[in-house]
Amino acid sequence: MRVVSLVPSLTEAIAVTAPGLLVGVTDWCSRPPALDARRIGGTKNPDVAAVLGLRPDLVIANEEENREPDLTALRDAGVQVLVTEVRGLDQAFRELERVLVTGCSLARPRWLDEAEEAWAAVEPLPRLRVVVPVWRRPWMVLGRDTFAGDLLARLGVVNVYAGHAQRYPRIPLDELRASGAQAVVLPDEPYRFTADDGPEAFPGLPAVLVDGRYLTWYGPSLVKAPQALSAALRAALGAAGRAG
Repeated sequence: MRVVSLVPSLTEAIAVTAPGLLVGVTDWCSRPPALDARRIGGTKNPDVAAVLGLRPDLVIANEEENREPDLTALRDAGVQVLVTEVRGLDQAFRELERVLVTGCSLARPRWLDEAEEAWAAVEPLPRLRVVVPVWRRPWMVLGRDTFAGDLLARLGVVNVYAGHAQRYPRIPLDELRASGAQAVVLPDEPYRFTADDGPEAFPGLPAVLVDGRYLTWYGPSLVKAPQALSAALRAALGAAGRAG
């Protein structure tokens, strides 16, 4: 098969499972580091002509990351497009199997079993209220119905804005500071929060700097994600307890 992936998470999942299957990927597909495939633009602005030039048997996409006009253009040209939807962990596991086994005709990989086992063994933390910015200028946070929010909930985290009407609401910084959160979780993607860029906006709140791949990617990273995220959150919980 010749496969083009327009989704970084799924690019990694396919490349780890069947090296050489991918002939085209986006500029944002950074995993695995030595990935050898044609770059065809961004997730929001792929070069449709370049994709068609690769003669793919299958294009992998996601309803949130990719634009419908691009997918329609590919379908109109006769290309099979598999569109995924991932709003929670269980759905992510189902979609990964659909992409790899049904879409790419591969055997179910061992790492997918290991990921399910790792998350089934999670011991939730004591209740920890957090805000989770994903952007600044303007400030945007995790709201309702998100994959990252579901992961955090399984770890015992209470997202202050989980009940918001929007999935990624824009919230003024003053409101975030007054939200009653015990900590702020700062991933390094899509906005690259760092120790010097983000924590200073929340004086007095423990800042949990996390690898965005463990929080927002659905693929092989799910094997290590529960342990990595739990360790970071437990440190913040201890800091919140000392502050209280």
